[in-house]
Amino acid sequence: MKCILLSLSMLLFLQPVNAQRKYNKTTDAPLNIAMVKVQGGSFDLGSDDGATDRMPEHTVKLKDFYMGQYEVTQQQWKLVMGKNPSDCLGDECPVNNVNYNDVQAFIEKLNKMTGKHYRLPTEAEWEYAARGGSDEKLVRSSASVARGGVNEFLVADKNERKPEKDLSGKRYAGKKLPQDVAWYDRNGRGHVHPIGRKKPNEIGLYDMSGNVEEWCADFYGGNYGSKMPVENPQGPSAGNSHVVRGGSFTSTPEELVVTYRRAYTPDVKAPSLGFRLVEDAN
Repeated sequence: MKCILLSLSMLLFLQPVNAQRKYNKTTDAPLNIAMVKVQGGSFDLGSDDGATDRMPEHTVKLKDFYMGQYEVTQQQWKLVMGKNPSDCLGDECPVNNVNYNDVQAFIEKLNKMTGKHYRLPTEAEWEYAARGGSDEKLVRSSASVARGGVNEFLVADKNERKPEKDLSGKRYAGKKLPQDVAWYDRNGRGHVHPIGRKKPNEIGLYDMSGNVEEWCADFYGGNYGSKMPVENPQGPSAGNSHVVRGGSFTSTPEELVVTYRRAYTPDVKAPSLGFRLVEDAN
């Protein structure tokens, strides 16, 4: 059965003032696409701990780009495509039940409407932005304490923010407890939730962990192949599936971590699947 959520006006009426969302930059009215500029830089993509498809951890350098502050909403989808495929209805909820091919059709039509060049993020862009971009707070792993996904003893000197093997990022987008930043299996109640109701990460991105999984542009590979540094990677040149990142309202805490990867064929639709937009800075 479909769950019908409150309208935006009612939701804002019910929310306390300090909990209401503030857009970073809004464009293309009435679509109201809010984008955050992500300053380029270097980071260590992936992890040598955990699942083999996150290995090997390796240095990636990225140029500047803009990323959607929020997941694409059902209202935005309807304004472009004319109908809503979602299974849990609410204008300010992320659109879901959209496969990779549907998303590409949406982006093509959106770009014609706006004259912009929106696209899906690469998974390197997605992970970098989820970690907090150049504002990511790193820790000395040899002197840190993990507690519910939060590491202590932050590196105070920002000049130390460089890929070093004794420094590591924290687990969730926002570097807080999962319940602070994500709708997931312990609080999601089996459906999507309005965007921007949880805490953002360091650069103002919401719902990078949880709510809906997000399609990325890359074909999926079983691992990253090499530890060699790389600039602006686009992923494998071919494949049967595309990368999905971020976890959803059905995910466990482990499936919310910024390095977690999944793969779906481009025709897969699910209530847990959505996306956000990226635009080149230059």
